[in-house]
Amino acid sequence: MAWEWRFEKADGSVTEPATPPGEFGTQGDAETWVGEVWKELVEEGIDQVTLVQDGTVIYGPMSLHEQS
Repeated sequence: MAWEWRFEKADGSVTEPATPPGEFGTQGDAETWVGEVWKELVEEGIDQVTLVQDGTVIYGPMSLHEQS
């Protein structure tokens, strides 16, 4: 099972980070990674992410912006 993040702009259009992470072996690995780099992704212009497993959306889109 491959876990991947789909990176999106606020309008839902797909974009890619400067260094795409590729696939993850577990959902936990994918979630840990995005938890560590979300601020960098926002700085690159990525607004939201969607978690996908083998082509099936698990959840998202999830905003990367801090809530005020």
